[in-house]
Amino acid sequence: MAAKHPDQEFVEYVVKAIVANPGDVKTDRVVDEMGVLITLHLNPADMGYVIGRQGQTARAIRTLLKIVGAKNNARVNLKIHEPEGSRRSRSVDTDTSVVDDLKI
Repeated sequence: MAAKHPDQEFVEYVVKAIVANPGDVKTDRVVDEMGVLITLHLNPADMGYVIGRQGQTARAIRTLLKIVGAKNNARVNLKIHEPEGSRRSRSVDTDTSVVDDLKI
């Protein structure tokens, strides 16, 4: 297995600290012309912890992740994979972010 990048390690560290099932937290990292995409996989029971009320926790993680990426001159986005059996009944695009570009 390849060494994990600082942005990927950051996501795993933060998410594992707030979920009830840290052993189920996994990330995939893909780099393309749009930048870096980190896909977060977790236990369906932990979706509420990671998303938070009105998406506040997920938004905060994304904002911090963009700062970690900016430090390495990379555009980093986070997608939360919605597992089968999660309590959310409707499909939500979790790849959108309030902070589109971090201009430093």
